Amino acid sequence: MSGKKNPRETTLTEEAYQKLRWDIVSGTLQAGSPLRLDNLKQRYGLGYSPLREALNRLHSERLVMSVALRGFTVAPLSLTEMWDAVDTRIHIEAEALRRAIEFGDDDWETGVISAFHGLSLKARKLEQMDAPPMDEMKALEDRHHRFHHALISACRSNWLLDFSNKLYVETERYRFPVLGGPLARPSRDLALEHQEIMEAAIARDTDKATSLLCRHYRRTGETLSTRYEQDKQPVATVVGA
Repeated sequence: MSGKKNPRETTLTEEAYQKLRWDIVSGTLQAGSPLRLDNLKQRYGLGYSPLREALNRLHSERLVMSVALRGFTVAPLSLTEMWDAVDTRIHIEAEALRRAIEFGDDDWETGVISAFHGLSLKARKLEQMDAPPMDEMKALEDRHHRFHHALISACRSNWLLDFSNKLYVETERYRFPVLGGPLARPSRDLALEHQEIMEAAIARDTDKATSLLCRHYRRTGETLSTRYEQDKQPVATVVGA
């Protein structure tokens, strides 16, 4: 018998992974919550096998913890973990951006500009809403991820891209607004920050682009730290940072 999974099994596992990941990142499944298979099976209408595989994948990404005799739980939130992820992301993406600027061609430039335009359009749309629906928030986060990925996509290193993606997911948990809460209006001009990074990158100004990117991430960490001290809990407040 072949050890390969059939396409349906692969699809169900991916569906389980995407649904669980989104509910963790968005805060629907709160930090520290138990992830019992029976409850998840009822919640998502999926079988035990794809759910277990999805949980193991999320465990490898540090979004889920496995506790002896207790099973899986949503990983806790902490400022120490957040800053570890932010600082590591800065190191990884600064190097990836340097390489992308060196190796990127016209198609890379076009992709960066297109991703920035898509992010800007969605951000302006949400700014006009008092309480954006969750699907719109998710769409904004997807475009934000696409922009930051586009910046480093030409780095010619699958390792850097893989690490970047995992760190993005980890920091996304802290940025994303709490479900049911108001959309925080940051004092920063995030649209301008993204534009300046984009313009420096396509101008092939490596030092300026990497400096702006690092400052962008550090300011996000500082914003979240301030909010944590105010609320005494790590609440995500910044979208698109």
